[in-house]
Amino acid sequence: MRANAMHHKWLGAVMCAALLYVGLSAGTSVAAELGPVQVDKSKLTFVSKQMGVPVDGEFRRFSAVMAFDPAKPEAGRAQIEIDMASVDAGAAETNEEVTGKNWFNVKQFPKATFVSSSVKPLGGNRLEVAGKLTIRDKTRDVVAPFTMTQQGAFTQFEGALTIRRADFGIGQGVWADFDTVANEVQIRFRLLAASKKG
Repeated sequence: MRANAMHHKWLGAVMCAALLYVGLSAGTSVAAELGPVQVDKSKLTFVSKQMGVPVDGEFRRFSAVMAFDPAKPEAGRAQIEIDMASVDAGAAETNEEVTGKNWFNVKQFPKATFVSSSVKPLGGNRLEVAGKLTIRDKTRDVVAPFTMTQQGAFTQFEGALTIRRADFGIGQGVWADFDTVANEVQIRFRLLAASKKG
């Protein structure tokens, strides 16, 4: 269970990064101005490997502030904040482990943040967002591709990216061994932002 907990904790961090990416993508969406991300209709999940076996997790609380001009997608911007204590790694014991000192250390670092620096159109409904992701006391430059599609009254941003937990000091002590919990974590996001009626 301890290894599983550690793995989930790391995944949580990765999820954090994914959510931040999605928030930015929401900032660079359709021709209509976007409202807040609809957290209850959105998903921020992560997949890590523990002893070679995929392990899933999710962050349940986060917020995003976005701005987007459809005529100038490159000017889109977003700031995302994730409540690291909201990680759900599948079991109470695992959640307790991953929020502890060796992993997220939520008592000292309760939030993870992403601040976008640029948005790049890739053609069609595909874009790429770059920015700075901060987890624990580490800040790294990250880049994530995503797609945006209209879903009724909402704009959906969906994508995935991979981060290295070691870059953020996630999984220390006995958990620093990548043979137990892999260094790479995949973050998957699906965010919905409502369109404002002007």
